[in-house]
Amino acid sequence: MVLVIDPQIAGISGDMLLSSLVDIGVNKSKVIDGLHSVEEYLKGSKIIKLDFDKVVKHGTQATHLVLETSEDVHERKGIEIQECILSTSDKIGLSEKAKVFAKESIRSLLHAESKIHGEPLESVHFHEASSIDTVIDIIGSAIALDDLKLFSDEIISSPVAVGGGSLTFSHGTVSNPASAILEIFRSSDVAICGGPVKEELTTPTGASMLVNLADRCLEFYPTMKIKSIGYGAGNKNFEGFPNVLKIVKGESTNEFQLDTVQILETNLDDVSGETVGHMIDKLIANGAKDVTVTAGITKKGRPTNLVSIICEPCVTNSLIGILVSETGTLGVRIRSSSRYVVPRIIVSVPIIIQGKNFTVRCKIVKHEETIKHFKVESDDVKLIADSLSLSFKATSDLIADEVKRRLNIK
Repeated sequence: MVLVIDPQIAGISGDMLLSSLVDIGVNKSKVIDGLHSVEEYLKGSKIIKLDFDKVVKHGTQATHLVLETSEDVHERKGIEIQECILSTSDKIGLSEKAKVFAKESIRSLLHAESKIHGEPLESVHFHEASSIDTVIDIIGSAIALDDLKLFSDEIISSPVAVGGGSLTFSHGTVSNPASAILEIFRSSDVAICGGPVKEELTTPTGASMLVNLADRCLEFYPTMKIKSIGYGAGNKNFEGFPNVLKIVKGESTNEFQLDTVQILETNLDDVSGETVGHMIDKLIANGAKDVTVTAGITKKGRPTNLVSIICEPCVTNSLIGILVSETGTLGVRIRSSSRYVVPRIIVSVPIIIQGKNFTVRCKIVKHEETIKHFKVESDDVKLIADSLSLSFKATSDLIADEVKRRLNIK
């Protein structure tokens, strides 16, 4: 199964995620009962009213969190919020995966604030995120995800709308997205986009929960058969679109995995072969998935090398830096590309060749639990070939026969 979290229009907040999970079919009473345990570990905070109701946002019916609280404190140390979340997680019996999600969500918030203000974690104070609301969003979502057994599904996010303009909070007026939002997303593979309004659409709590849920970020929905849809309403109302987070649960209908990669390209017409060879090695060592160099002819009959690099979005900037510093190129073209990849796993296989013990890494492709294809890492073949003073081809054949025997491949 696959779950798509779709914040590309209205962004995401903690209460929107929680409400969308309730809307998709969670046991609402289980969430509410579990959340009342929070009061025990957050002194000075009390839940007066906690419920979920139906609202209509710009023509879309959605579930909305109804929350009234009483608090005696203006701000709290982030560590207090973290301890409340950890203690509540233990008391209500969350699964290990749910506990990790809750713990890492609040840690993402803490680390972002620590980085921005240059303070150690234990000194970070929460202002806007100081209230019981933050704990309710994180713990409530953890309960709901557990109840729906979504931690065992693949979770995909679309790019996140963060809004625009400016916002005013305890530290003054800043441009939107605020530094905390940027810092949270900086350490993830989740992409952000501005607009469609000059308002804050994504909150730090929502961002922290999303980056600790999403396995990957895709521009388009994967191929899937839709099973259920949930809509979680935010508090604001906007002209032109519903302030609603949409989540979609479905069954994948494709044996391949869809992801998005960056393609970097540049033309080199004045560098040596040695420079190109060194550039390839350095790009691969720094995260490039593949590097292709193609000879060609450009304007005025000049010979050129077209360099094409496939990489994850998170390493794009560092690879561009390497291209510029190693080759002196004056420009790099960038585009995003969706691709289907065959799911594979890497396993270590112990083998015996000519009476000696080795371990090789194999990429394995399975279909319905049957191994359809495997490939041994070439570096391992080289090491064994050198050790046995055999040719690469002869060693590769011997290893393949042994791997087939060990893995019972016919």
